[in-house]
Amino acid sequence: MIYPAFQTLDALFEHLSDQGTALYGGEAVSQLEHALQSAQAAEKSGADAALITAALLHDLGHILCQQADDDLARGINDHHEALAVQALSLLFDDAVLLPIALHVAAKRYLCSTCAGYLATLSAASHQSLQLQGGPMSPAEAVRFARHPQAQAALALRACDDAAKIPGLPTPALPHYQAIAAKVLKACP
Repeated sequence: MIYPAFQTLDALFEHLSDQGTALYGGEAVSQLEHALQSAQAAEKSGADAALITAALLHDLGHILCQQADDDLARGINDHHEALAVQALSLLFDDAVLLPIALHVAAKRYLCSTCAGYLATLSAASHQSLQLQGGPMSPAEAVRFARHPQAQAALALRACDDAAKIPGLPTPALPHYQAIAAKVLKACP
């Protein structure tokens, strides 16, 4: 399905605020809580504004397609990373978009290259991994590692993995909107 790209930062953040209340695909946090926790993890790690913004918005595709709690169990892969990139393409450049585009591949990469990583994934993340192609083959892992944004995608993945804690206090959405405003595309 094709979703229109957001035209303004205000429209994007209004949508995130209004539509982020649904549970995050089998986890005990909402989509918005997951987004805020991901951004907070990036900010605490010392990431730049582009990666903090990517961490906040990486799962926007789930919100856009209104992911249901049972989608994973029903074998539905919503390709949320591609939907998010499409929806954000008018507002941000590759420093934000490519880590988002690659965060699923980063999970697949870590599952194939880091002993014990697979065991750290939640049950929902295990289910989505299978729908997303499973751990990478050795050739896929080599190709991923060579990508110029591989390290940013891996950093985003770490933030994503850490962002599933019920009740974790985070800064409010306007805090991250101010950070996202710093990395908006320049007007042509």
